[in-house]
Amino acid sequence: MIRDEIARMVEEAVDRAKKAGDLPAIALPDIVIERPQRLEHGDYATSLPLRLARAAGAKPIELGQTLARHMPPSDAIERVEVAPPGFVNFHLSKGWLAQQVDSILEAGAAFAEVPLGKGQKVQVEFVSANPTGPLHAGNGRWAAMGSTLARVLQAAGYQVETEYYFNDAGSQVDVFTRTIYARYQQLFGREAPVPDDGYAGSYMVGLAEQARERFGDSLLRPEGEPAPEELGRFGIEQVTEWIRNDLADLGVHYDHWYREQTVYDSKAFDKGMAILRKKGLIVEREGAVWFATTQLGADKDEVVVRSSGLPTYLATDIGYHYDKFLVRKFDRVIDIWGSDHQGHVRPLQLAVEAMAIEPDRLTILIGQLVTLRRGEETIKISKRSGDMVTLREVIEEVGKDACLYFFLSRSADAQIEFDLELAKRQSNDNPVYYVQYAHARIAGIINVAKERLPDSQGGDTSLLIHPAELALIRKMLQLPELVEAMARSLEPHHLPHYAQELATVFHDFYENCRVVDDDNPDLSKARLKLVAAAKSVLATSLGLMGMSAPDRM
Repeated sequence: MIRDEIARMVEEAVDRAKKAGDLPAIALPDIVIERPQRLEHGDYATSLPLRLARAAGAKPIELGQTLARHMPPSDAIERVEVAPPGFVNFHLSKGWLAQQVDSILEAGAAFAEVPLGKGQKVQVEFVSANPTGPLHAGNGRWAAMGSTLARVLQAAGYQVETEYYFNDAGSQVDVFTRTIYARYQQLFGREAPVPDDGYAGSYMVGLAEQARERFGDSLLRPEGEPAPEELGRFGIEQVTEWIRNDLADLGVHYDHWYREQTVYDSKAFDKGMAILRKKGLIVEREGAVWFATTQLGADKDEVVVRSSGLPTYLATDIGYHYDKFLVRKFDRVIDIWGSDHQGHVRPLQLAVEAMAIEPDRLTILIGQLVTLRRGEETIKISKRSGDMVTLREVIEEVGKDACLYFFLSRSADAQIEFDLELAKRQSNDNPVYYVQYAHARIAGIINVAKERLPDSQGGDTSLLIHPAELALIRKMLQLPELVEAMARSLEPHHLPHYAQELATVFHDFYENCRVVDDDNPDLSKARLKLVAAAKSVLATSLGLMGMSAPDRM
């Protein structure tokens, strides 16, 4: 990336200035190269002189002039300017910018790739909703975020594995089993109320009907006896299949599906607890087993095994992360959780640290909820609500691509208001339509060119000097930098905004520059290269989000 090349040039300028005696032998801080907000301030800039001023005993503006004077020559840089109070601004050369069109075309989808991760093994776990009901829109948000983040990390040079962890044991499964059994009994005329803490959604009736078709009345037990486990397992299997199908239809696929029961079957739970117990962090009192997090600076201890003998979510997660780090040996683990798990974050982090795992290897992203709207109407998405709108219903109403784009459009810590009516609108007000239409328009231009300019190959990109052409190239060059930034910050929500900006710059180019011009075939060939490069970058951006890049709209 040219940004990194400029950073190397600045470092070389510092070394030259020191050798010339124009700069004292002082420690060099990290060189940060940024993009100014306004193009007249350059394509890139550094504030290094401001950071060196005190140590060097010189004015920032003078240090900037010194650096500019010692900057090594580069075909990419047209000029270097120093601006108050001490910025060094770099303007890219028009000729170099035009040359990048060929580089973008040659790289194809690999243009977005950056060597940040160096093959580190990263796991991204997301959605992981209990298989006690169909997925809702909030789950779709984490599906869009997790799958996009995984693709971004892969493009950034990490070895990525995605995982769905589902609870096939524990208290919620018990509630689910009791609920489906109540519905099952009702089908045979029994007075069997749904448990107060049960799942009220109509889907539970459907599951009971499926069970009746499968088992007849063979699962009925004498009144008062507990629900048969076989019925609960059957229901969990059906819901799990729903979840798999919904995610697949959203374009989200996992490398691994991990069952909670595996934590116990593999002894990961026992081994994780043994490490904490050996360190004196597992104590028994009040009939329960506690993780003594107060010894690690927390305000209160955490229950890991209830007085009933059932492990808590925290206990299971301790074993699960023992498996992630110490058995499967991921270099880094990224968990994406809903806001209702906020209180669970610090205890798990303390457990991971207590197992001698470096704390920065675990990142837990907490996200906020999705509010679905249809006009002024707010739609509930609670799994236990009878009027729940499922993720499948949202996909069927607005389509996979709109779901992915809108779910991804805000940072994880911001709530999303998803306007279903806007997502279906075929107009420029709908950013999904706007971005995909840009790709379709490019495809149309290329098809027209094949008819009117049969010999459209071999364009000379040095002819690309129009401001709208150069603006399009500049915007395309931002993608690798964006991939690196998103991989560092774990914030893939910048991607849909970039795609929209790229589409805007392309549309502006199209309005200002005739691509297929019978009177100027040489310029047409050059511009066809440019639009082909834009098509590639736009398709790559959409692909990183899991969205399609249509050739027709």
